[in-house]
Amino acid sequence: MFSGSMFNKVTCGVSLLPACILFFILNYFNTSFIVNISICIGFYLLFLFLIVWLLLFWMKNVVDKKVKNILLSLQELTDETPSNIPPLDALNDQITTWTSKKKVEIEQLKRLESYRKEFLENVSHELKTPIFNIQGYLHTLLDGALDESEVREKFVRKATKNADRLSTLVDDLLIISSLETKNLTLEKEEFNIAELIKEAFEALEIKSKEKNIGLEFKKGCDKSFIVNADKDRIKQVVYNLIDNSIKYGKEGGKTSIGCYDMENAVSVEISDNGIGIEEELLPRLFERFYRVDKSRSREAGGTGLGLSIVKHILEAHQSQVNVTSSIGIGTTFSFNLQKN
Repeated sequence: MFSGSMFNKVTCGVSLLPACILFFILNYFNTSFIVNISICIGFYLLFLFLIVWLLLFWMKNVVDKKVKNILLSLQELTDETPSNIPPLDALNDQITTWTSKKKVEIEQLKRLESYRKEFLENVSHELKTPIFNIQGYLHTLLDGALDESEVREKFVRKATKNADRLSTLVDDLLIISSLETKNLTLEKEEFNIAELIKEAFEALEIKSKEKNIGLEFKKGCDKSFIVNADKDRIKQVVYNLIDNSIKYGKEGGKTSIGCYDMENAVSVEISDNGIGIEEELLPRLFERFYRVDKSRSREAGGTGLGLSIVKHILEAHQSQVNVTSSIGIGTTFSFNLQKN
């Protein structure tokens, strides 16, 4: 490509040559010197303008061609259809759009990387705790405690409890992995959600009695409510939410379930009169491994994945879980399921 100074020299030189030739021709016919100079200068300027215009026209075509090639490449990258606006304007729009998209993608990648690191740290910690406990109990038994019947039974029970916790954690990780990779196939059917809630009450009866927590339907809700959903998955949702209310419920408290007939759906509410959750913590409740009270959750045997599983199952049903809570009053989880 020509530099700016070279371009000026070439255009001036090319324009000056015919002007000089014209001057000599006019001078040959003995016309006035001043007139000759005036005509030559006018011709020089006109010819110079013509050359500059032609060069600019040529350069514009070259640039437009290159811009169009770049534009086509960008359109292939962004999967956008060609537009009818001038190439330079289109290129500017494409670059602006592409830059904005890449900026968003970079931010998303940064968030995902942070999320991945946090997840790996949490998984490592959650797996390490029960494994470390099991190792400790077994090594103690091998070091001589096997001969003491009371210690032996106590440590074996604790090792078994930690092994069960480890098994539950692995099962929950497999479930949530399936949910997040969209590999979950829903087997929808019509069933009575109230009957499913009763089954959950029966399954959690022993655990609720240990804390003297009552499980009950809200007034007028102990009747048939037919929904169309994956029964096993919704049972898991109901079980997790009721189990959660027992873990964080007050001694002598209660968990109440309400079912309400909407126009095209059934609304389910699970309320407790437990310790409650601070409002600023509510948005993080459904994150994997997030716990409001970490020490209390581990004592209760939680994996920190239950609410995340609930969220993903309901999203697979085109629904969402909502939560409201007040400190010292209690917490309510709610979701909707489509009718038949």
